[in-house]
Amino acid sequence: MPRLSVIIIAKNESQNIADCIKSAHFADEVVVLDSGSSDNTSSIAKKLGARVFNKPWKGYGQNKNLAMQLAKHEWIFSLDADERITPSLKQEILRTIKQAHLNVYDVPRRSLFVSRFIKYSGWQPDRTKRLFKKGYAKFSEHHVHEHLISKDEVGHLSQPLIHYSYRDFETVLKKINVYSSLGAKDLKKRGKSGSLKKAIFHALWTFLRGYFFRGGFLDGRAGFALALSNSQYTYYKYLKLLFLYQNKRNKSFE
Repeated sequence: MPRLSVIIIAKNESQNIADCIKSAHFADEVVVLDSGSSDNTSSIAKKLGARVFNKPWKGYGQNKNLAMQLAKHEWIFSLDADERITPSLKQEILRTIKQAHLNVYDVPRRSLFVSRFIKYSGWQPDRTKRLFKKGYAKFSEHHVHEHLISKDEVGHLSQPLIHYSYRDFETVLKKINVYSSLGAKDLKKRGKSGSLKKAIFHALWTFLRGYFFRGGFLDGRAGFALALSNSQYTYYKYLKLLFLYQNKRNKSFE
C-alpha cells in the first residue's frame, strides 16, 4: 500500500488544529509546520501525534513547499487548518493512491460563510488540487491564494473537502484586512499599479460578478454578504497597492 503524508501549515490555530488533525488520522503521518504561534497550536498538534516543525513565516506557498519537503512519504495531501477530511473523502483518497494512474488529483470543496455552506456565488464547484505524488507538483509562491502547480494531467476526486472558512463576521473582517495586504504585494510583484479609480472599478465588478453573474443571489443573505465582502477585499487590495507605490516614492526622497 502506498504511504500518505498530510501536510498542514498553521499559525495561532488552536481552535482549529485538533479537529483538522483528527480528520487526517488515517494518514501514515501528519506534518504540521507552525510559524510562530503564540497560542498552544504546537502542543496540541504534538499531543495528537503530528510531526511538528517550527519555521518562520515566508508566505502560504513557500511554507507549504517547505512542509512538503519535510514529509516522509510518496503521496501528499495538503490540508489547511480550517479544513476537514470527511470519512467518505478519506476512503476515496485511500482507494485513489492504491489504484492511481495519475500523479495529481483535485478535490471539490464545500465552504462555510458565517451561517451556511455556499452553493453558488462562484464557490461551487470549487475544485482545488490537493493530492499528489511528491516531486510531481509544487505550490506557487504567492503571498495569498497560492495554488498547486503541475505539468501532469489532473484527476478528479468526487467526495468534498469541508472548509470552515468564515465562522463569523469578525473572521471575515480580519481576513479582508490580511488578505488585501498580501494580495496587494502579489499585484506589485506582477508589476501592477493601483489607483482609486481601479479600486472602485474592480470592487464594483467583483460584486456584480459574484452576486449576479455567478448566482450569489441564490445563496440568500449569505450570498449578498459574501459578494459585498469580496468586493471590499478587492477595493482595499487595489487601494493598498496604490499606497505601496506611494510609500516607495516617498522613501526615495528621504
